[in-house]
Amino acid sequence: MITDIVKIFAPATLAFILGIAITPIVTHYLFLYKVWKKNPGKEALDGTEATEFNKLHKATEAHTPRMGGIVIWMSVLLTTTVLWVIASCFPQSPLAALDFVSRSQTWIPFSTLILGALVGFLNDWYDVQYAGRGIRLRVRLLFVAALAFAVGWWFYEKLDVVAIGLPYDGEVYLGALIIPFFMLLALSLYASGVIDGIDGLSGGVFATIFTAYSVITYYQDQFDLAAFCATVAGAILAFLWFNIPPARFWMTETGTMALTLTLAVVVFMSDNLGTGVGIAVLPIIGLPLVVTVLSNIVQLTAKKVWGRKVLYVAPLHHHFEAMGWPGYKVTMRYWIISIICAIVGMTIALTA
Repeated sequence: MITDIVKIFAPATLAFILGIAITPIVTHYLFLYKVWKKNPGKEALDGTEATEFNKLHKATEAHTPRMGGIVIWMSVLLTTTVLWVIASCFPQSPLAALDFVSRSQTWIPFSTLILGALVGFLNDWYDVQYAGRGIRLRVRLLFVAALAFAVGWWFYEKLDVVAIGLPYDGEVYLGALIIPFFMLLALSLYASGVIDGIDGLSGGVFATIFTAYSVITYYQDQFDLAAFCATVAGAILAFLWFNIPPARFWMTETGTMALTLTLAVVVFMSDNLGTGVGIAVLPIIGLPLVVTVLSNIVQLTAKKVWGRKVLYVAPLHHHFEAMGWPGYKVTMRYWIISIICAIVGMTIALTA
């Protein structure tokens, strides 16, 4: 008899094992095709040279492969496929209960994961092939907005989601405005993908966030969604095994676009649909992501209005590096903060 707890942990463990197994293959091809920037360095969001960032990371950009996010979404894809095939071919087997593919809970987040991964992969490929010129940012933003509109419309029209929950028996009615609200949420989370800037940083933060939402959805009796979140977390941990300093590869857009778009869906599904407050606790559970986006906004605003920078370099994690903190120290402290925020956010979500 497969218990609900086993249904959560088994796919996560399988995703981790598969991720570890496929990484040597992924690494081989990343190095074989020299999947790193041929023209290292980065521009700031206002189009000027990111001088401080380039001082910190320009050298490593020429030798560290990109597209490490393949390990994450490929592990999730393989795990999902293996468990679905077992359930389809051997429906009487106890292992069939591990299949978490369901129309009501996991079709949408799984689809956004794969779609985001593919577009992110194309961006990374063009970035490598054409000297740092990937898919234009406005095109990527248009894709995120279009996908978010479609998903938001589905939530509103098909699933009758018209409000967001507030802790302790409150809610905010939005009606059709739930669609642009979801679009704003998806775009904001996508913007937070720039947290992928220091070895091990994004992996630790995203693994913690998806683990937190796995716990939240489990207590909402959304067991398939909880298993999916746990599977994503397990895949991220496999990536993180090889991404801790010094990183074998970086996540880049094929990972961050997939994870941020999927997180937006998971957050929504853990809210009104799960009679919970998944949206309200996101700023707490995802505080490192929030700070990352806000630090960029503050830096850009300061340069536009006052003509000077507030931070040495944005986002905030690079500011700490510019202050003299080693990258591993920034990463470990972000991990600690992320875990604390996840605990606080889960506590609120589970008691609200």
